[in-house]
Amino acid sequence: MIVLLFGTHLYLTVRTGFVQRKIGTAIKLSFTSDKESAGDISQFGSLVIALAATIGTGNIIGIATAIALGGPGAVFWCWLTGVFGIATKYSESLLAVKYRVKTESGTMMGGAMVVLDKVLKMRWLAVLFCVFTAIAAFGIGNMTQANSISVLVEQHFAIPAYVTGIILAVSVGIVMFGGVKWVATVCKALVPTMALVYIIGCLLLLGLNYQYVGSAISLIISSAFSSDAVGGGFTGAAVMMAMRFGIARGLFSNESGLGSAPIVAAAAQTKNAVRQALISATGTFWDTVVICALTGIVLVSSVLAFPDIDFHHGPMLTSMAFSKLHVWGSSILTFGLLTFVFSTLLGWSYYAERTLEYLFGKKVIVYYRVAWVFAIFFGAVLKISLVWNISDAANALMAIPNLIMVLMLSGVIAKETRKYLWDNNLDTVDTEMVR
Repeated sequence: MIVLLFGTHLYLTVRTGFVQRKIGTAIKLSFTSDKESAGDISQFGSLVIALAATIGTGNIIGIATAIALGGPGAVFWCWLTGVFGIATKYSESLLAVKYRVKTESGTMMGGAMVVLDKVLKMRWLAVLFCVFTAIAAFGIGNMTQANSISVLVEQHFAIPAYVTGIILAVSVGIVMFGGVKWVATVCKALVPTMALVYIIGCLLLLGLNYQYVGSAISLIISSAFSSDAVGGGFTGAAVMMAMRFGIARGLFSNESGLGSAPIVAAAAQTKNAVRQALISATGTFWDTVVICALTGIVLVSSVLAFPDIDFHHGPMLTSMAFSKLHVWGSSILTFGLLTFVFSTLLGWSYYAERTLEYLFGKKVIVYYRVAWVFAIFFGAVLKISLVWNISDAANALMAIPNLIMVLMLSGVIAKETRKYLWDNNLDTVDTEMVR
């Protein structure tokens, strides 16, 4: 999966003419509005829902475990997957918007399942994508998220897991039953706030560790290419181990290539597919190129600055680093994890809802939403190590149909990119796209 995903990132980077060069333009577009265009939510609304699903425990705990298993060099390889993953997120979102359809209820439907079924005539592969997405959503997007925060809250505040489960389930349920517009509204308020608070916490830690920041960055880069480049409390790790865990964490943190974010990109109000694809690609930039990298530098500099922090304790590494800010650090980390989990529950709920609706129609939505709420509660109170394994496998399997789609239609991606981006037609309305 690492070879397949990262290889696709590199291939699409070339096919799109290094679309990463336009990340500045993409960020500016994120804050514009195409209200006159057809769609269910704004461009920014679709982006924050995607960010809600991707920015989560992987950015906080995942980077820590990558460092524990692959050494500081894992941070560099994680960051690199974000840089090249921008092209894949752009490409899959472009196809989702270009080939979206309108459902009987008047909402927009798009993503790998629609393209595989309607364009490539591979219905069986579309069905597999929907099935794997639904399984992954209930696992890594639901039960594991609820479990991680219930354990943390019980440890720090002695609040029973069932209380956390009930509060989470009721809160998410209220937003879910309001539909995608409610989800977008909540995410618009929550995502920027949670990201800002967490980034402030990271910057405070960097200020505390300021004497070691330069050494941390140097160590991250050097140990990405040499197992002899170690320092502080770190021990040597093979370059292949750094690559394996760093790339894997980056791939599954930003979800580039999994086909999840394009599902919500298809609901956006936009003049053409390239315009929305650029906006969707910023999700990978913020998630991995910025937040994952920031977390990595904070953790490596903290290990160098404080001898009592053992980098081998992966899941606890972030908690130990933030504890150096005393009560403020623990509060920032808890708030970050709580809001990250809540937003991830909302983002993945939309992905699963759309894939199940595509398979079975609108009639299943009410039953699905009830099941989703109950799954949150059970995830919070049960021991679910097996769920992690099942959901990780489903997460990987949902990428395969999606990658087949983008590779088979890479010619369309290149043609659309040339027409609208490189020929400066981003404000042109695509009359052939479903409106």
